Amino acid sequence: MGALGDQEWLCHRCGEASPTVRDRGRIDLMAKLCETCWNTLANEMAEADGATAAPRPEPDPDDVTLIEPPRCPECGSLIRICPTIYDRWVSLAMMELPAKDVPEAFRWRLMALPTRSPIPADFVAVRVRGIDPLPGEPVVPAHSMMCVPEWGEP
Repeated sequence: MGALGDQEWLCHRCGEASPTVRDRGRIDLMAKLCETCWNTLANEMAEADGATAAPRPEPDPDDVTLIEPPRCPECGSLIRICPTIYDRWVSLAMMELPAKDVPEAFRWRLMALPTRSPIPADFVAVRVRGIDPLPGEPVVPAHSMMCVPEWGEP
């Protein structure tokens, strides 16, 4: 037996020991999973949550121009593309609405990722589940709820 760093963990899903097994998730580590099981689980969660947006490209560190939010290709509205806690991306509306105005399947919240600084540097999208928010509590709706395609001239 070697040091603790040499220990291979068992995947919580398939039970196999693999060098790819590690803690997964961005906040409150979700589980110890191998790469295959993690991708399967994250893809299943993304499909169920509607988190199917493509990630935004990394900005060039030498570029000093203002980064504008992208526009929806269907309706032309500004959208907020955020990472989820399971490393997939979701398109969200730019504003918050009271929970009573947003159907349960479209409710999201933005949580600041933990940092050493008291100023939040990055956010992650979390689906509102389990305990329903109060009717007046603000939530961020998924853009798919707000999207009304622009109809061209007939």
